[in-house]
Amino acid sequence: MFDIERWQEIFDTIRKNKLRTFLTGLSVASGIFILVILLGFGQGMQNGIEKEFKQDATTSIWAWPETTSKAYKGLNPGRRIRFKNNDFEMAGRLFKEEIEYESPRVFVRDVNINYGNEALVYSIQGVSSEFQFIEGFSTVEGRFINYKDEISLGKVAIVGKKIKQDVFNKVDTPIGEIIDISGIRFTIIGVFKEQNEREEERIYIPLTTAQRVFNGDDKLNTLSYTLPPVENFEQAVAQAVSFKDNLRNYLKEEHVVAPEDDSGVQVWSAMEEAKRYYGITGNMKIFFWFVGVCTIIAGVVGVSNIMLIVVKERTREIGIRKALGAKPWSIVGMILHESIFVTAISGFTGLIFSMTLLEVVGPHVKIDYIVNPSVNFNVAFSTVMVLILAGTLAGFVPAWRAAKVQVVESLRDE
Repeated sequence: MFDIERWQEIFDTIRKNKLRTFLTGLSVASGIFILVILLGFGQGMQNGIEKEFKQDATTSIWAWPETTSKAYKGLNPGRRIRFKNNDFEMAGRLFKEEIEYESPRVFVRDVNINYGNEALVYSIQGVSSEFQFIEGFSTVEGRFINYKDEISLGKVAIVGKKIKQDVFNKVDTPIGEIIDISGIRFTIIGVFKEQNEREEERIYIPLTTAQRVFNGDDKLNTLSYTLPPVENFEQAVAQAVSFKDNLRNYLKEEHVVAPEDDSGVQVWSAMEEAKRYYGITGNMKIFFWFVGVCTIIAGVVGVSNIMLIVVKERTREIGIRKALGAKPWSIVGMILHESIFVTAISGFTGLIFSMTLLEVVGPHVKIDYIVNPSVNFNVAFSTVMVLILAGTLAGFVPAWRAAKVQVVESLRDE
């Protein structure tokens, strides 16, 4: 039942102690506000990392050659390693059962690109038909390179969506348009879309064409693979680590690189990087919880202190109530009502402001590795309820002390 007189007493007490009550409430509200904002940005970081890794297939493995740093089997350090088609073919046969998709890649450099009278400055890469599944992009117009293009040394090209917007904005579709690459005409057969716009400034052509026409040999710049899906994240990481180690050992042995030389052959695993970054975000979330909880505890301590002051100031009133027959638990309830009121109002104020801020500003945050900061409402609401419970407990000690006040001593209080 709603007790108007009881709530009127609470408001009267708050007015008398308005500065102390305001500062205490501000502390509690800021604690909830800070906690929710920190948790929101922790989730935003996790969203950003997930977005970065989704640009490539999550199980992708990439290998590329570099320069040796140690002498081995009579060979001096500083030797430049070069991957060839045979490396890719042998690795494919050795690890056939472990591979889902595979594609080599070669960078085409020192060429001139023209569309009509317009000179273009974009990177050109030669890849195989399975590269689209490894890179994780989608073909939004036309088609990607296929096996027939590879074996026939097809003069075909795939362009990124950004290239379409910048170069082919005067035609309905770039499909069928001709670009000139160092005097050789290539027909555009498709347009692809990446999650990262910078990745859309590329032109893909068949690997065989790139090697035969522009490079003149079977050199490769990278070897890329994806692994088949497994039941859970830990198994996927273990699978990636095993494949990565086996591939690196094979390539080192094939190119006479010392086993302890970390420079000659590089192998990168998306799953390992994902695990490392998720571990970092997990630790940051724990830290954010710690900071937020400490701020809330400071507010709860403030509630306890202000209740002690209230009890001190109302000692005479409490004595009169007891003299008139008030029970100890009614005195306890009177003080707890004020404690609960302060923490509830402050907590929900902090919650509303923080959730509103995340809802309005979050979708517009465009910072590297932070995407759409947000927080689960149930988690935030549960935190406020825990805060109210903590505020109740914080007010219990002063309330119990008030209930123990002796009538005679309280009536003497000035």
